[in-house]
Amino acid sequence: AGDGSGPEPGGGSDSPAPERVLFPPTFSVSEIKNKQRRHFMFLRWKQQQRKEKLALKKKRRKEREALGDKAPPKAIPKTIENQRVYDETTVDPNDEEVAFDEATDEFAPYFNRQTVPKILITTSDRPRGRTVRFCEQLATVIPNSHVYYRRGLALKRIIPQCIARDFTDLIVINEDRKIPNGLVLSHLPDGPTAHFRMSSVRLRKEIKRKGKEPTEHVPEVILNNFTTRLGHSIGRMFAALFPHDPQFIGRQVATFHNQRDYIFFRFHRYIFKSEKKVGIQELGPRFTLKLRSLQKGTFDSKFGEYEWIHKRREMDTSRRKFHL
Repeated sequence: AGDGSGPEPGGGSDSPAPERVLFPPTFSVSEIKNKQRRHFMFLRWKQQQRKEKLALKKKRRKEREALGDKAPPKAIPKTIENQRVYDETTVDPNDEEVAFDEATDEFAPYFNRQTVPKILITTSDRPRGRTVRFCEQLATVIPNSHVYYRRGLALKRIIPQCIARDFTDLIVINEDRKIPNGLVLSHLPDGPTAHFRMSSVRLRKEIKRKGKEPTEHVPEVILNNFTTRLGHSIGRMFAALFPHDPQFIGRQVATFHNQRDYIFFRFHRYIFKSEKKVGIQELGPRFTLKLRSLQKGTFDSKFGEYEWIHKRREMDTSRRKFHL
């Protein structure tokens, strides 16, 4: 029995065969018992679906060109992002309560230019090579940051020493099976402390078409899509890591982009091709963060008071509900 793909070559007929539908509407790949045949037919079915989609897209484009100015507006595609469930804690930039909270929170001294960021980057006990290299590269992204290794010292003992040496923030990179998998960010001296799950870490040598090593210029910082009160606090934590007044002559930019509660970090350099065209060149490293908890004060795993904890079974009831 044929598979509906047309006559075999050398069949003796030069006339083209009429176009037939490869798969009837009632066709189901799962009914095929042979595994290899099932996989082959599934690939053919996916190929046919792509062809039909492209043909429909081409047909609609021709119809729009024929109608010209009378063509109806393009439909906005539905995505999880634009169908987001409204959060009652979404920040209004003109809200007086939000402005008062910002003027009195733990980050107010930084935004009032009373403090200069000084960052300590450390690791879990006995870090492996990949985590060590990641910390060293992160220190080249964040100005005025210093890398020290734990050597068995508890965080509760490290934090008072950091405060005594005028550090404003503490970053701890945790690892599992030689891979960085967690980040703890504690703002000093009064907190708060955020705990993130880290994934998709890529060092500079693992990034294709990367640029040259970053310079010591202070980068520009971009914070995207931190819209709720919780997201606003997290965004201010990231902003407080970088000095004021970026040096635009360095053409470097650090981006924290929040999408569906995943925070994507990228570090780029602008490449000016002409007066009107500009490109970007990734410098690395890159990583993705997922907020697990936000704690008041500095790190305290036993008696700490938590402002927010991610509870999967209670909070992840809808794919369109986001918290940042």
